[in-house]
Amino acid sequence: MQPAPLRVQEGSVRIYRILDVADAIDLARAEALSQAPKSWVRLASPRSAIEIPHPPLRLGLGARDVRIAGQPRRVEVQVSLFDYGVASFLFELAVAPGASLEELVPLAETLLEHPTPELDAMARALASELSVALAPALLRPHEWEGIETYTVFFVRAFDRRVTGAELLERAPLDRLLLGETDPVPLAPGERADVLKHRFAYLETDLAVVDWNSAFVHEPSGSTDVPDLLELATAQLLELRWYDAFLDLELAAIRGETERAGNAGMFTRRYNRLMRRTATLLVDMSETVDRVDNAVKIVGDFYLARLYQAALRRFRLPAWQDSVLRKHRMLAEVNRVLSDGADTRRAELLEITIIALIAWEILWAFWRP
Repeated sequence: MQPAPLRVQEGSVRIYRILDVADAIDLARAEALSQAPKSWVRLASPRSAIEIPHPPLRLGLGARDVRIAGQPRRVEVQVSLFDYGVASFLFELAVAPGASLEELVPLAETLLEHPTPELDAMARALASELSVALAPALLRPHEWEGIETYTVFFVRAFDRRVTGAELLERAPLDRLLLGETDPVPLAPGERADVLKHRFAYLETDLAVVDWNSAFVHEPSGSTDVPDLLELATAQLLELRWYDAFLDLELAAIRGETERAGNAGMFTRRYNRLMRRTATLLVDMSETVDRVDNAVKIVGDFYLARLYQAALRRFRLPAWQDSVLRKHRMLAEVNRVLSDGADTRRAELLEITIIALIAWEILWAFWRP
């Protein structure tokens, strides 16, 4: 006899849309400016080996109606603001009590496998509203077409006590995290890959982290795991933004270098170019440092291991390498420009000295 499916008694689908809105955000000033309910993101677990030096500021934006899977849905909305210029919008959709995880798979397919223009548009509209309301707290606000998405299926309670091992064995977690509605089971290798980043502290909790979604069963109700996944996704978004920004800047600098070279080394354009590369290097160093130090690992406990696994799953090291490689390219451009300026100055000095010597010789012959 097939056992009855596990049914969610209390849970939600946490849908994240994360955008870059400014070069930096003064969180203290944003807190003073905002009239929304506010709090600071802090991990509740005393066992955590994680420190957040500059906790994000979280603002409650109330309930909104948005179309999801072709149907109007009521979601609770909040935004987390990060000091390095990122706004993470959370749309929390309550799961109807009694729903099984199997019944959530079509919703997962809609969120993970198909475009979500309504959600994306709402996030961008809210970001524009916030940028106006919090303008004094934003350093160089901007809009960028990039967006990071992440979805967490968060269950606080099932209709009966269940262990993490039982969930891995009986629940369709692999298909839920992929949004796979095909009735044919996944290949063993694919299933193993989806479920390999799984974590549990007690036998009754479970977190499975994939690259675009996660499943979390947390009977205590703590949102530490979703909050950490949001932090990791925000870091990914910021690295993506800087990578795209550097592509544009390096292309622009290349063109400016060619124009400045054709116009001569000692031009205002050339001097502006040198100042621009130097300023970019300083700004980049500050931003990369803020992103790298957004979360500090001070031990090897449960949440720290989960967070580090999420970074690897999101391929953050690859994005970091890309940004740092372009940082080195920019530093090399700055060095070449500086060396070129020094060489031209030396050449000008030599020409000046030769001209003075020639003038002295000619003057010696010509003077009466």
